[in-house]
Amino acid sequence: MRRRDFIKLVGSAVAGWPHAARAQHAAFPTIGYLSNGTSVGFAPMVAAFRRGLNETGYVEGRNCTIEFRWAEGHEEQLPELAADLIRQPASLIAATGGSAPALAAKAATKTIPIVFTGGQDPVQLGLVESLGRPGGNVTGVINIAPTLAAKRLELLHELVPTVSVIAVLVNAGAMGSDEQPAELETAASRLGKTIRVFKTSSEDDFAPAFDAMARQGIGALYVIADPFFTSRAARLVALAAQYAIPASYSFPTFAAAGGLMTYGADLADQHRQAGIYAGRILKGAKPADLPVLQPTKFDLAINLKTAKALGLTVPQGLVVAADQVIE
Repeated sequence: MRRRDFIKLVGSAVAGWPHAARAQHAAFPTIGYLSNGTSVGFAPMVAAFRRGLNETGYVEGRNCTIEFRWAEGHEEQLPELAADLIRQPASLIAATGGSAPALAAKAATKTIPIVFTGGQDPVQLGLVESLGRPGGNVTGVINIAPTLAAKRLELLHELVPTVSVIAVLVNAGAMGSDEQPAELETAASRLGKTIRVFKTSSEDDFAPAFDAMARQGIGALYVIADPFFTSRAARLVALAAQYAIPASYSFPTFAAAGGLMTYGADLADQHRQAGIYAGRILKGAKPADLPVLQPTKFDLAINLKTAKALGLTVPQGLVVAADQVIE
């Protein structure tokens, strides 16, 4: 073979490599990850979701791709973000960070499978027909956060029994933002306490809310379970420390950041289970046949270092009952 012909042959082969690589990459299923949270705040959940995918044989970049769309607490952006994922097109949509992403995804497609994570009743929301037989193109994992509200308030009462007024921090822009405060009113009255609701719409509202709590002499804080708050755990914990307000949170993320106490379902495991469901669906399972999963274990975490800084003595019963004690 003449040198000139050899160079032409090699050049043609090399030119074809990127096209072949792109074609192979395009053949991978694309998972659209739609979230109401932030990429930084949800990093542990995304890692758990990937672990679930890996358990079913899917590895990002090797045999699947993930397209991320973050609403960062701005629920009004979710419909367009969902539509953008459908234009990709996504083979499946993982809707995380509350019920709003799942509802936006379902409104955008009746055919593309959707796996959600959330804390509200998906039957009541119209996402699925029933927990056992979802029907349609939607299934997922719930943490039933609203039903845990009363229990978490009781635990906070054990920690600060003499406090009479408890602040409740709410994300005013979240779907169902009035549900937990309403439930807490009933639970608080049984404990002889009063709750005072403080609504926020952006992170800029956090400091003024804490300042108002301090001026009103409020003795404790209950932070509503919401992805908007979970994604900003470090900021909320820092403000609670600054104003010396004992606070209760929903997930261990807060305790790890220095929060006083958390009680709730294992959020990382919830997202791992969603990853497993996503992998099973990509392999041919139908969302209609996969029951909505519910948590079976709830973790109590107490940060003794934070309690000491606040001048609190944690009852020994709480320490013994805690699944995680941070010293």
